[in-house]
Amino acid sequence: MKNRRILISGAGIAGPALAYWLHQYGFDPTVVERAPGPRSGGHAVDIRGTAREVAARMGIVERVRAAGTGARGMAFVDGAGKRVARMGTDVFGHSGGPVAEWSIRRTDLARIIHDATRDDVEYVFGDAVTAVEQDGDGVLARFENGEPSRFDLLVGADGVRSNVRQLVFGPEERYLRDLGSYMALYTAPTELGYDGWRLMYTVPAGNGRPGRTAALYPQLEPGTALTGFFVRSAPLPYARGDIDAQKRIVIGAFEEDGWQVPAMLEAIWDAPDFYFDRTLQVEMDTWSRDRTVLLGDASYCASPMSGIGTSLALVGAYILAGELAAADGDHTRAYATYQQKMRLFVDRAQEFARSAGDGGLMPETHRQMRMRNQTIRTLRFLPKRLVRRGMEKVADTVELDEYRIPAHH
Repeated sequence: MKNRRILISGAGIAGPALAYWLHQYGFDPTVVERAPGPRSGGHAVDIRGTAREVAARMGIVERVRAAGTGARGMAFVDGAGKRVARMGTDVFGHSGGPVAEWSIRRTDLARIIHDATRDDVEYVFGDAVTAVEQDGDGVLARFENGEPSRFDLLVGADGVRSNVRQLVFGPEERYLRDLGSYMALYTAPTELGYDGWRLMYTVPAGNGRPGRTAALYPQLEPGTALTGFFVRSAPLPYARGDIDAQKRIVIGAFEEDGWQVPAMLEAIWDAPDFYFDRTLQVEMDTWSRDRTVLLGDASYCASPMSGIGTSLALVGAYILAGELAAADGDHTRAYATYQQKMRLFVDRAQEFARSAGDGGLMPETHRQMRMRNQTIRTLRFLPKRLVRRGMEKVADTVELDEYRIPAHH
């Protein structure tokens, strides 16, 4: 087999999942990750449709289900905390809706996949690729801390702000579609008992302020919740590394609001896992250049609010590894087939994310918010075949091939 040594940048979901399958097929993957180790905390992600079959073939379903957040659905509340509209995980079918039945913290899923690969795959934490030189024989990668090293192939699985994409394909501005809002996530203490429901407090636009939602998500640890803030806004000036400036943007958008918001904002300064960014979509005509290929959010993020990104990553990893194995390491053939098999899934997911919009979380008017609540209240009375046509159809786009695993595995 040719092109056995493969460098993967990124140890989130897509990178380790790819490493798992590459090892199964006899390749020699190395995963490099800027963080000093597997991350802790993190927001909840959903595993939908075909991605569940990938998890089953990896043998991790039992662990995934055991580590689930126990989310039962999503409920919208008023300023007094009264639930004015809610939808359970059962309303949209096994893969549909804002909350899927298989909901797990992103870092718990990353840890499960890391545990399944760490004995067979080399992980290099605390380092990052800084330069890439490709030729007919391989890829020379230079690193922040480690010595330069040659690999046969390079995979960028390093997220929406992919460093590998920037090095190989050019400035990120070419590929990022701004969806018009900010989001912030972090873990915070709470005394609120919320029995497995994601609680959402929405304030429509008015008085010169945009539509916005503050949210609390179930966590496994008693007394904690994942805090989420979503606000419609034009881009504001701040430095990517200036965490305090990002936190001030969140406080500025929500500081006059009610419900649990004051306590949520008070916890923002001590949050160990604060995440903040624009809601972005990654759009690329091609996901490969020479010996480098992109995977997951780096190449086709639908939206961090879409609920489909983790499924795209798991299915994409399975197909990319399988096509490299089927092509006996011929990257040109494998990369083309990987894109061909994933393209419809990606197009559907991105279109779904755009069409679903964010009006439900960031409404322009009180009337729009009331209509949202009324629509949610009527969902359970509608025929299931109508309610389930959206996300469930997207999540089941791909039919997985059976790739042959060598006998020694």
